[in-house]
Amino acid sequence: MGMKGKITLGAVVGIVVIGAVSANAGSDGDGGGSGDNGSSASADRSTGGDKKKTDTEEAAEKKVAFGGDGDFEVGTDIKPGTYRTTGNTDGMCYWERAKDSSGEMDSLLANDNVTGTGYVTVKATDKLFSSSDCGDWEAVDEKAKGSPASKMTGDAGMLRVGVDIAPGTYKSTGNTDDSCYWERAKDAGHSLDSIIANNNVTGTAVVTISASDGYFKTSGCQDWKKSA
Repeated sequence: MGMKGKITLGAVVGIVVIGAVSANAGSDGDGGGSGDNGSSASADRSTGGDKKKTDTEEAAEKKVAFGGDGDFEVGTDIKPGTYRTTGNTDGMCYWERAKDSSGEMDSLLANDNVTGTGYVTVKATDKLFSSSDCGDWEAVDEKAKGSPASKMTGDAGMLRVGVDIAPGTYKSTGNTDDSCYWERAKDAGHSLDSIIANNNVTGTAVVTISASDGYFKTSGCQDWKKSA
């Protein structure tokens, strides 16, 4: 694979610049095992008498939709839908949605560098989804319920409102050098239209996450705690 500039599609929302991301070099992800839904490892039974997987094993197996490295053709290797990757560190996880497989900048629809958790919605009109140095991608149940938290780390990444994080007013203190970036988003499309509001903050950051928001993104911030 050629080198790709890992720069997210940036634009200005009002007077606030969408958060910057690091420029990572492309990995040589071979996409090994793509499209096999992570079933190859569990296909080998270590115990001779066990012919049935437990419910827990089946649930875990279904959770992994595809690996975190490689190029995946939409409709062939992966299905359209919303996916999540977790446990990523240092912004090394990079993904992109593309309208073709030319590898040219004009084909890029959306992209991001992920620290912590990332969500992305792959559309049926997308042709290619590429991922490098990311944790496995899991299919997200759109009707999923959760036990939303009332606090989050400053590098939590992208969290689903009402599932990962509860609506409310949150505060993060002690931020320096405009390194704290937060974003309220209505969906996981990562387009300019997806963004409801965003900011880069020095000092104390206060933001109210609405119950109607789809996602909240945070990077480079001090920990957030719900204040109201």
